[in-house]
Amino acid sequence: MPRYSFTVEYDGRPYCGWQRQANGPSVQAALERAIKAFSGEEVTIGGAGRTDAGVHATGQVAHVDLEKAWPAATVLRAINFHIQPDPVVLLDCAEMHEGFDSRFSAIRRSYRYRIFNRSARLTFERGLAWHVKAELDADAMNDAAQEFVGHHDFTTFRHARCQAKSPEKTLETFSVRREGLFVIAECSSRSFLHNQVRSMVGTLKLVGEGKWTAQDVRAALAARDRKACGPVAPADGLYLTGVDYRSKDKDIAKAKAKKLEESQR
Repeated sequence: MPRYSFTVEYDGRPYCGWQRQANGPSVQAALERAIKAFSGEEVTIGGAGRTDAGVHATGQVAHVDLEKAWPAATVLRAINFHIQPDPVVLLDCAEMHEGFDSRFSAIRRSYRYRIFNRSARLTFERGLAWHVKAELDADAMNDAAQEFVGHHDFTTFRHARCQAKSPEKTLETFSVRREGLFVIAECSSRSFLHNQVRSMVGTLKLVGEGKWTAQDVRAALAARDRKACGPVAPADGLYLTGVDYRSKDKDIAKAKAKKLEESQR
């Protein structure tokens, strides 16, 4: 049974999130319908990141197992055709090696948060960026963002209903810069807690406005208390931009080890 991987771009506004849910449309369900339309198969798609309602992606990665071996180019064209008019598109598709899993093979996930920083209300960027009227100091935000880099207990910056086993994560990078009217925040980690990025960005907004300092951010992190968090940034400005993976050899080795373990039970 061949496994296919694809990079997915989507506008998150119409969806209750990536994951299939009973309370509304999801990106996962839209893709599964498109696959059934061309292959006739009922499938379950795996995804690298379970983005929340309204969150977008330019580099989500997903995988699916199909009974028939289709050329990857055919899978790409067929899904892109049948998923219309949903605002979802596959950017690429490839048949994958043994052991690859879009979620569990990932070693790094990268997110971008876009703030549109002007007094006038949004038109074209409505729903695609966070509108902040007060002028933000991006340099101060970038300095304060370094408080998050490294291995920390991020209890302050996780959703109360976060299902992660541990609040400890290692943030590899976090940068903030100004690009014209936009303030762009980018961060990467092997994995993130529920609402972690939006919680950190909302807190950094206070720094940009001059209401908090880097020391305040450090204190909030050390508090390990959700009440110490700043406002949570809206979903509008958040994008999953890319996922990095371990090597093919490591995937194959882990798959063989798993088979050996199962055979010895």
